[in-house]
Amino acid sequence: MKGIVLAGGTGSRLFPSARSISKHLFPVYDKPMFYYPISVLMMAGIREILLITNPESLPLMRQAIGTGSSLGIEIQYAVQPEPKGIAEALLIGREHIRGSRSALILGDNIFHGEGFEGLLSEAVSSDSGCTLFGCKVGDPRQYAVAGFGERGRFETLVEKPAAPQSDYAVTGLYFYDRDVVEIAENIAPSERGELEITDVNRVYLDKGRAELVTMGNEITWLDLGTEESLLEGSRYVSATARGAGVRVACLEEIALRMGFIGPEECYRLGEEMRNSPYGVYVMEAARRAAGVWQGAGV
Repeated sequence: MKGIVLAGGTGSRLFPSARSISKHLFPVYDKPMFYYPISVLMMAGIREILLITNPESLPLMRQAIGTGSSLGIEIQYAVQPEPKGIAEALLIGREHIRGSRSALILGDNIFHGEGFEGLLSEAVSSDSGCTLFGCKVGDPRQYAVAGFGERGRFETLVEKPAAPQSDYAVTGLYFYDRDVVEIAENIAPSERGELEITDVNRVYLDKGRAELVTMGNEITWLDLGTEESLLEGSRYVSATARGAGVRVACLEEIALRMGFIGPEECYRLGEEMRNSPYGVYVMEAARRAAGVWQGAGV
């Protein structure tokens, strides 16, 4: 399975802050925003990732994470010259994912909580054509909303409905089978001139090949598209680090846990950042994982 992170767009809802730099490079407590979706793909076991961004941000993102080789993953880059809808990511990345199952995640989404990795594992092993993740929200009118029929069966999907059939919003994380490129190639732009990911998902739903994973209250989903949600995201990550002693979306720790790198490699990555609390955390994670390992400086 291969992954795509869509970190393009103009970030106009965060102007003037996002006028000079992509919002996906904004720090969310201790790391750039785009690290969070990369962490989700890594937790799903995905090691080949295409990062799509705008032309101005590409060199900065490349500087921030490089090829990903130090984390045991492979990151490639592509440019979205101007935003034309989420589904355009599937066309930009068609050669990256063609012939493979894939996962697409938006670059401003945070997922965290007990049991989330288990849901990812189930989505990876699912034989459905499309797996979506639903989360209860206070105002579903701002999202694509899932509707349910008898016995709770996922039956409808409506973009920003005036009268939502449920309070379950579809999040910015999508798993697809090998047909998704062909489906994306055959959808028409919406009235606003964009290729809508909801139209792709509705094709699967109409064919009876879509499933919705409903996330419980123990899992937090944050869409960092506004100034208030950006602040909320930083507060959540900070509170988790200070309260539970866990750093959300620590790529080095996830790479270690997934077996992409070993304790020695993890420790060296932390040592490069040893003057920051984040770097100290990574070194401690390596020590805990190593047990009796006695590497240099440990």
